[in-house]
Amino acid sequence: MYSAIAARFRSRSRNASCRRAANGDWRPGCTRAAFADGRDAAGNPDAGRKLRSSRKGKQGDIQALGKSETVATLLPGCDFHLGLKHYAPARALIEAGAIVSLATDYNPGTSPTVSMPMILSLACTQLRMTPAEAITAATINAAYSLRREKSIGSLEVGKQADIAVFEVADYREIPYYFGVNRCWMTVKRGRVIHAAEQAPI
Repeated sequence: MYSAIAARFRSRSRNASCRRAANGDWRPGCTRAAFADGRDAAGNPDAGRKLRSSRKGKQGDIQALGKSETVATLLPGCDFHLGLKHYAPARALIEAGAIVSLATDYNPGTSPTVSMPMILSLACTQLRMTPAEAITAATINAAYSLRREKSIGSLEVGKQADIAVFEVADYREIPYYFGVNRCWMTVKRGRVIHAAEQAPI
């Protein structure tokens, strides 16, 4: 379900080489991901400080992200677990044209959850993302940040069949139900690896 929706709402891709922040200048050769807690994909905290893709990103930095191929990976589970009042500026990033992805950042210190549906719920209620934007961020944009968008992240011919099927009437119900597992079936590379038990008739 994530992937089917993501295929319809994929963020625009860019042909220009990506940029990275270094001494205040944006230049080619960067990592594709910058995390909302201030790290780049290699765990370098300096990149995050320069990008300022965290909770109170400066407008100039947000605009710079919007012109780059760097993916702003937002981690609302961290803010929720730590009881913070301010979340990442998802709306400003999206409106600036930035590529936004979502992740759990599962770890015992700041985000002890593996629930992507919960992250989608937080994205909609706290980051003010639409369900379509949140699902796109959790699927094709996340795959793009890992340089795997050609094989995963959406339901397309030629990609491996990674599918999550949800027991909902509408895709918008996936983030609507929080703290509830509505995943009915999970398929990995075309093989069913999880299926909910059928209730006896």
